Amino acid sequence: MDLVTAGVLAVPPPAEAPGGVARRRIRELPDELISQIAAGEVIDRPAAAVRELVDNAIDAGATQITVRLMAGGVRSISVEDDGAGIEREDLPLALKRHATSKISNLAELESVATMGFRGEALAAMTSVADLSITSRTAAAPHGWRLHARSGELSPAARSTGTTVELLEIFFSTPARRKFLKTDNTELSHAVEAVRRHALARPAVGFAVWHEGRLVAQWRAGTAQQRLADVLGADFTAASRDLQAVHGPLQLHGRVGQPEVARARADLQYLFVNGRHVRDRLVSHAVRAAYEDQLHGSRQPAYALFLQISPELVDVNVHPAKAEVRFRDGRALHQAVQRAVEEALAPTRAAAGAAPAQVAAVSQPAAAAPMKGWQPALGWAEPAPAAPSGPVVRESAAAWSVPPAPGLSGGLAAWAALRQPADSQAPSTWPLGRAVAQIGGVYVLAENEHGLVVVDMHAAHERIVYERLKAAATGQGALPSQPLLIPHSFAATAAEVATAETEAGVLLQLGLDVAPLSAGTLVVRSRPAALPDADLAELTRSVLAELAQPESGGASRIVQRARDDILATMACHGAVRANRRLTLEEMNALLREMETTERADTCNHGRPTWRQVTMKELDALFLRGR
Repeated sequence: MDLVTAGVLAVPPPAEAPGGVARRRIRELPDELISQIAAGEVIDRPAAAVRELVDNAIDAGATQITVRLMAGGVRSISVEDDGAGIEREDLPLALKRHATSKISNLAELESVATMGFRGEALAAMTSVADLSITSRTAAAPHGWRLHARSGELSPAARSTGTTVELLEIFFSTPARRKFLKTDNTELSHAVEAVRRHALARPAVGFAVWHEGRLVAQWRAGTAQQRLADVLGADFTAASRDLQAVHGPLQLHGRVGQPEVARARADLQYLFVNGRHVRDRLVSHAVRAAYEDQLHGSRQPAYALFLQISPELVDVNVHPAKAEVRFRDGRALHQAVQRAVEEALAPTRAAAGAAPAQVAAVSQPAAAAPMKGWQPALGWAEPAPAAPSGPVVRESAAAWSVPPAPGLSGGLAAWAALRQPADSQAPSTWPLGRAVAQIGGVYVLAENEHGLVVVDMHAAHERIVYERLKAAATGQGALPSQPLLIPHSFAATAAEVATAETEAGVLLQLGLDVAPLSAGTLVVRSRPAALPDADLAELTRSVLAELAQPESGGASRIVQRARDDILATMACHGAVRANRRLTLEEMNALLREMETTERADTCNHGRPTWRQVTMKELDALFLRGR
């Protein structure tokens, strides 16, 4: 009888946690389980393996990369490149975790200039698929093939470069394989992964094969050609070029015009030092640039490429390297927003005209009101018929807010001042010469392309809005109105902390907010332009915005609040429907649109004008058929 059986040394039962669950001792995980956990962070579907392998091919200096897939990449993935290759002695080491040639010390980690650097991808793939590598360097007489599971290293015939092949991905983790989608869905994700690389590397050729068929190919070429090949000619035609340099930041790419915004954010590409990433800071900056040019919840389309010193960006914040962190996020936000705003500022009419034409309409000449213009028929323009009923005439202030020098004569004087000289041909005016007004809403004009239809209220609203913004630039705080009885409301600890740290910004917005207790805030003044706003809700919204790191800073909050107020003023100050305009007034509106920034849309994102070409008009009447 041993001591345990005799009850001398009783074995204590497993300790229980407060919830009744047996508490386990801390222990080390087996290597196989560690590899599976690590693989789950890096490889979640076949497209992730394709992305990592293409990253390695680019780092190897490849000029042609070919991806071959079976069953959307579930059955097999093969990535072949013509890069530098891997030495025979380094092949076994390449499959070990945290083994890489990209970095060797902390200093290099803080200034990563390659696509890969973590040394985890191949090891993760080895744990979830049957992997083999075939590689040859330029100095080697032949290539070598390494099978990951068996460790067998054998000679192989291959030109300079590397081929990595994966068979039956997730075969060792059937539960994870059940989460994969259909073959077509997985294929689309894999092609999208290659497409992102193709956008960032126009000098590299890419080809994707599926089940023996070529499904996508992008030949090496120029950056402009690659954008058109990858995103389509429609995007190139409906977008604007962007080039900007702000200190250590270089930004280039293309941004879509507001009128071609999409219902989903499925055409938004951002690259930082050649790496495709998702970044809320930059996305917020781009969205802010479109703020008063998009209608409803429409999403802009863009392809932006940021080049920044590697020391100013941290790429080691996500296992799949899909996110980055910037050292000076606020400065980056402002730089990106300003660059996109400048790219979107010129109107389509001015952008499509020759420089000399834009200069001509940018310098209004004092001239007599223009006469009727119907040279083809030789008829004189008839005088506008007297309205049968009372017509509401808006004050001249609606057309001259804020007043400009020489506009003291009201609408007629302003219209005369905005007229180009009669000696100019109509073809020199991008929006053409006004010919009529219909429905009390639209202005019709003729230009060299055909017919221009202008929503006069929307167009004038943008003009007034931009003039109000220009007049308000550089002004200080928004006017505030002290409250006779301060308004207090319950607040969270985060809101109280934000109110204390951002008290100066709140005063610029016309809000005098201070803590009354640990869970209460008090408001002693409100913006004078918002007399009917719910003070508690307004203050909470502003505090929530100020607490967001991607808000763009205090100046951006103040500017947006001011712009919202100015937009309301512009909407009420713009010419209304059923306002009868003379030809002089219509032409003055067109000339002003040509020289006003962002005049293609109103403050709410609706289009202000549309072009109907002669070809479209001929099609309506079956001409030439």
